Amino acid sequence: MTASPAPRTGTHTLLDEARRLLPGVVDVRRSLHRTPELGLHLPQTRRTVLDALAGLPLHIAVGDRLSSVVATLDGARPGPTVLLRADMDALPLQEDTGLADASQVPGAMHACGHDLHTAMLVGAARLLSARRERLAGRVVLMFQPAEESGGGAARMIEDGVLDTVDGRGVDAAFALHVMTRFETGTVHVRPGPTFAASDMIHITVRGRGGHASAPHLALDPIPVACEIVQALQAAVTRTVDVFDPAVVTITRIQAGTTTNIIPESAELYGTCRTLTPASRQRMRTVVERVARNVAAAHGAEADVDLGAGYPPVVNDPDFTATVVEAATGLLGPGPVRHLTDPVMGAEDFSYVLERVPGAMALLGARPAGVPAEGAPDCHSNRVVFDEDAMVTGIALHAAVALHHLAG
Repeated sequence: MTASPAPRTGTHTLLDEARRLLPGVVDVRRSLHRTPELGLHLPQTRRTVLDALAGLPLHIAVGDRLSSVVATLDGARPGPTVLLRADMDALPLQEDTGLADASQVPGAMHACGHDLHTAMLVGAARLLSARRERLAGRVVLMFQPAEESGGGAARMIEDGVLDTVDGRGVDAAFALHVMTRFETGTVHVRPGPTFAASDMIHITVRGRGGHASAPHLALDPIPVACEIVQALQAAVTRTVDVFDPAVVTITRIQAGTTTNIIPESAELYGTCRTLTPASRQRMRTVVERVARNVAAAHGAEADVDLGAGYPPVVNDPDFTATVVEAATGLLGPGPVRHLTDPVMGAEDFSYVLERVPGAMALLGARPAGVPAEGAPDCHSNRVVFDEDAMVTGIALHAAVALHHLAG
């Protein structure tokens, strides 16, 4: 692939200007990192974002039932609308990085890079505002709460984020997600399924309680629950096409109260992750069949509750090509990589991409000197992201919008 010239304003490339903005963007990121908030209501986070956007030529709307921010930049000429999204919420996790700017909130941490996502979009707002005269169309900046839980993207769609200020609608959407598994400044993207659907599993095994000294007089649900876990793993390897993967993981088993009582029930919790509607439906059937029949084989019963989680993130092929072209023009061909395999994590940007053609790309953010193997990744209490990666993220957000709204 031949690199196109890097986007310029005067004698400065987007990367040059993103580098100049970095210290202020780092300040925003560290402020967010020190004061993480969870879920739909992020008042301090929203205040930080609004303060960072102050003075820019943006139309700003805030949510009433959730701490969302929608900032709209109108170009000098009419044209399509592109949406750039950042998620703002943290995780219920105790930070253990030892950093000077570590979380000051017990039990909460920005362990998935949302603080970087938000700060990068603030930086992109500044780059794009300075280039308003070049825009033939409109940029919508979507600052979203509750990606980790609560489906904040779906709620913002219900509140009209895709309708924009005058109801013209959004024509394309783009988002970035930082990853320590990739070297800093590299961009990884693929057409088609990129993140998985994630459905919740809750299985209750019902037996008959009794004394631990006489299990034959009870019906112990604990070994039944253990056998269900093992049977689910075997079912995945024997019913799933390796080219249409699924991952079933039981993450929590809860049963009993003390050492000498056989409990009446045991509960299993986990997730089922798939990439296509067919695989998603098939695995729901498999989980229910395995749980009920294994329990029945022991004379027990299993109640199975499969809660629908986020749908898969599916990148539009045409817009993915636009992202690749913009990224290559910005960085040259070397740092722009084809993402060979989907990520089996889930992302609620999927709700946007169900309605608007667009793409999510992954941005490498592994600190220098940290080996790829063993580097703490997203959702680790020890994950550390390289803030220098934000230079690429700021510039790429702007480059994608400028490319799409070139007129």
